[in-house]
Amino acid sequence: MELQECWGEGKMRSSESFLRQLSSKEAWKSASRRWGWSNGGGTSADQMGFLVMKKKRVMVVVDHSSHSKQAMMWALTHVTNRGDILTLLQITSQDSSPCADLASHLAATCRASKPEVEVEAVVVEGPKMDTVMSQVKKLEVSVLVLGQKKKKACPLLLYRLCLSSSGSSRSGDGFVDKCINSLDCLTIGVRKQSSGVGGYLISTRWHKNFWLLA
Repeated sequence: MELQECWGEGKMRSSESFLRQLSSKEAWKSASRRWGWSNGGGTSADQMGFLVMKKKRVMVVVDHSSHSKQAMMWALTHVTNRGDILTLLQITSQDSSPCADLASHLAATCRASKPEVEVEAVVVEGPKMDTVMSQVKKLEVSVLVLGQKKKKACPLLLYRLCLSSSGSSRSGDGFVDKCINSLDCLTIGVRKQSSGVGGYLISTRWHKNFWLLA
């Protein structure tokens, strides 16, 4: 079903054309006026040919899951540019026994991979959705990137049951969908495809499970 949805958009897209399209959306511009815009300069993003914010804060919600770490690396390589700030938000609760060093460890990995980007680790205790909303507002986040879980394979006869159990969302991730539809900043859901397929499935306010080439 995922591939059919992607082809329904017309064709696969590269990161270049997809991000160029996103940068033209009025919602991104209006939510990020404080950063300003530029067309020149010779950075890698400029070479890709789409509008680039002079400086922006990109936030990723991280945990121990593989999909959150994949989203983190996608944000680092596809969204951030020189001088940007990448914030890794780790959300904890009283009932959990979190690794306090997780966000710091991931931040160190990002700094080593792309030293021209400023990376910070933020650990906050609280309800997941409320914490994300408050941190987006407090830190004036321009782009929020969230990892999406891979869908479980469903036999054809149980397809309707799978849809029912996953809710009305096509992406099957209610938290990600709520962030996409509720937050003022540009919010991107990212799910890495299997090695045999390649690329990523991207969800935004304007796209659902869009097949983006790596």
